[in-house]
Amino acid sequence: MLPVLYRLESAWQPDGGPFGRFTFSLFNLSGGPLSAFRLVYTSLTRVIEGAACENAVFLRRNANFHEFAPPEGLTLAHGEHWTFTVNGLHREAKHCTDGAKSAYLTLADGSHVPVAVSDLRLEGAVSELPPVRLPKGRLELPFALQPWPAEIDAAPGEAVPDVLYPAAESNADEVDAVSNVLALFHRLFSAGHAPFSLAPSPQGLPIVFKKKAELEGEAYRLAFSDREIRLDYGAAAGRQYALTTLAQLIDGARNHGGDFRFPASGEIPDRPRYGWRGCHLDVSRQFYPTADIVRLIDILAWFKLNIFHWHLTDDEAWRLEIKAYPTLTTLGVMRGPDEPMLPQLGNGAEPVGGFYSHADVKAIVAHAAALSIEVVPEIDIPGHSTAALVALPELSDGQEAPESYHSVQGYPNNALNPAIPLTYEFLEKVFDEMVELFPSRYIHVGGDEVADGSWLASPLARKLMEQEGISGTFALQSYFLKKVKQMLTARGRKLVGWNEVAHGGGVGTEGTLLMAWENPKVGIELAREGYDVVMTPGQAYYLDMAQADAWQEPGASWAGTATPASADERANAASDVLKETFMALLLSVSTSASKRGGCNHQQRASRQMLPVHNSFRVQGFLARDRYVFTFARSAVMPTAVQ
Repeated sequence: MLPVLYRLESAWQPDGGPFGRFTFSLFNLSGGPLSAFRLVYTSLTRVIEGAACENAVFLRRNANFHEFAPPEGLTLAHGEHWTFTVNGLHREAKHCTDGAKSAYLTLADGSHVPVAVSDLRLEGAVSELPPVRLPKGRLELPFALQPWPAEIDAAPGEAVPDVLYPAAESNADEVDAVSNVLALFHRLFSAGHAPFSLAPSPQGLPIVFKKKAELEGEAYRLAFSDREIRLDYGAAAGRQYALTTLAQLIDGARNHGGDFRFPASGEIPDRPRYGWRGCHLDVSRQFYPTADIVRLIDILAWFKLNIFHWHLTDDEAWRLEIKAYPTLTTLGVMRGPDEPMLPQLGNGAEPVGGFYSHADVKAIVAHAAALSIEVVPEIDIPGHSTAALVALPELSDGQEAPESYHSVQGYPNNALNPAIPLTYEFLEKVFDEMVELFPSRYIHVGGDEVADGSWLASPLARKLMEQEGISGTFALQSYFLKKVKQMLTARGRKLVGWNEVAHGGGVGTEGTLLMAWENPKVGIELAREGYDVVMTPGQAYYLDMAQADAWQEPGASWAGTATPASADERANAASDVLKETFMALLLSVSTSASKRGGCNHQQRASRQMLPVHNSFRVQGFLARDRYVFTFARSAVMPTAVQ
């Protein structure tokens, strides 16, 4: 383990400015003097008034990147520290994770060295401990099932079969299905006792498969007796879900016999309540290797989710290889002190990159398809396009002032310009490659958080607006997205976007699916307007949101606070053992990710796995004119997306 040479301590006080002030102390633990340096840190709590600092010189900010210099001539001997304050903040700090997420020093010779950071301390107010995370689980029937089935009329037994195996009359597809779910089980629980065997066992029970035309594709029915288990299914997905249910039942009864039993008799008829049961992962802000993506897809399959929404591009990086534009995954992925893009939230002195090649994507899509999961790709346009614009500067209007507008995250001029013809040529080629890689019916195009005022300083955009009779940023965004929808329609794909796609006149409702992330009311209003809507409000489904108002409760809070107690009241009942199982699975996805720029509190599985703001969302479908809204948030079990 490398020694800590420098450490940055930070505190927030509610006084000293409209949104309080930060106090930073840089400690020199290097064993030698430190002088002629610059300090960089990244933080979600951004500085917007550079002059509002004491005992430091504010040099620059780019989104979450902040750079300061000490007073001229300052030298820190070993063991000494430099303290400075900043009170020009854009919002109040609310939690211990609202301070510096990473830091480094740039020395006089131009080299960069890491700086360790600690949790943000609260001064001038009480630093409250987080409350108990979750109420005690409860079950009316002792069965280890996640999610809980649509119906269940089964009696618990005392015996647990050694294994379950396909009956002799099973066809090759049915035997393959058993093998596939067994492989899934072993990937998730490498030390677990196998629930299935392909060979018969006198101490086991046979599974008698029957395809039923009256069952929908994701539906199944299980019937239990002491002689056999009958498994009726509508299609491959329903058969997979039934086998997963059996694996959960036998594993729970075997390993937690005090809580769970295996059914001795009765039936479990199950079908999903929602056709879209999704999980969103943002790999732009935080890159995850292909193995981690595959692991996450396995977890989704275990809980019978059927959509993997893969957010591949954003301001921070463009992660999808596009062979027509190779600089997207050279210039457009590298962040670091001397890289094309500056470090952002959680990045330090070492450069970071990473992208998914065509081969990577094909492997991931195939793995997901084998588990009845559809991969919906997202490239976020026209906003959130800093990485693309760095990689392809010809997509910018050279006459537009460099910082004529800023996104809500603080990125300057980060939207593709609708008035530049090359923008559409670029997107045509990108979509051509995407439809070859992703067989999904949908391509997600973002459409969110375009700053009001975008493009208004672009002479090309102003000329287009005058020609087309367009007034304002959002009407111009609507003009752009309508063209994007035409491109997708021509390629046999449906447009998916965040709820802001409806701004400025929106796009046609037919063949458009919107995702309501801002709040539930927005989603219901869009459904009334005729859009199909996926509900994914930040207040409920963003798993990095803080679960309490207490200062020591880690997590982001821009969407509000979703308390586990209120979520549990709406969620399906489940035992503590099942919650711990899901937590363990999430923790196993990427231990390296949990150490980079994230929360260091192990009690929050979702934030350990996905430490970066806005990175993980659980999604559910709200069909047009069908106002059912019964989802619930839980950091350790997305149970309500059945």
